[in-house]
Amino acid sequence: MRVELLGVDIGGTTIHVGLVANNSIKKEAKILVDREAAAAITLQSLLNVIRQNLTGNVVAIGIGVPAVVDPDKGIVYDVQNIPSWKEIPLKSILEKEFNIPVFINNDANCFALGEFTYGQAKNYKNIIGLSLGTGIGMGIISNGMLYNGVLCGAGEIGMLSYKDSIIENYASSFFFTEHYNATAKDLADEARNGDKIALQAFNEYGSHLGEAIKNILYLFAPQAIILGGSISKAYPFFKEKMLESVQGFAYQKQIENLIIEVSQTNGSALLGAASLCLQKTNNNALN
Repeated sequence: MRVELLGVDIGGTTIHVGLVANNSIKKEAKILVDREAAAAITLQSLLNVIRQNLTGNVVAIGIGVPAVVDPDKGIVYDVQNIPSWKEIPLKSILEKEFNIPVFINNDANCFALGEFTYGQAKNYKNIIGLSLGTGIGMGIISNGMLYNGVLCGAGEIGMLSYKDSIIENYASSFFFTEHYNATAKDLADEARNGDKIALQAFNEYGSHLGEAIKNILYLFAPQAIILGGSISKAYPFFKEKMLESVQGFAYQKQIENLIIEVSQTNGSALLGAASLCLQKTNNNALN
């Protein structure tokens, strides 16, 4: 019998489900998230999409949620994209429904874990996964283990003070909407056509992101930083200024071999959610 895991990534606009076996996603499905729906309705939608993709070979379910999470009790609090989910005992609900173990963590942690387990960071013990999108999410792998902190709250780099505000307002999509009145995607499209204003926007963004990365280097001294999220697709437009800022780091020896790369792994967050099961069970048969 082929042993399988089910990974679930609850994102900004979708719930993404993937069947994971032999280190890859064998089958996947997406459904839209209705921000205005009642908690019970969204929960039922989640149950339905899991049920539709569950096989008899699935031995555990791993879920990444953009929220404060109690990973032991499996309770999610104040889910960002589902306002009605204020305090949901998701683990107990799903385990009662499907009668298999369920493991839950923050979505940024799942991205980092996916890169560490399956992606470019698998040869390093100390890595950071940095998801650049509506916000800036960060997951920490320290000495080969996912570091959660209290209620999976470690890694909230976006909340640190920066300039007149916080890092998130300069190193996520908020920067483009606030300073250029446009989305990162639209500006990336214009930058591909050589638009000078769009290129300037990404130059400025890269400088701010580089400053954020310097903070990460001072705090965690990782071997590798893997970038993901929608904004990472525009990496060629902000790479130069980002690296220029990073070179201002005080301890040059520390960053001589630092790796900063954009994720090339399909479904890192899904794979990372599935990897929660591996970390908890330590069952080599799941690999």
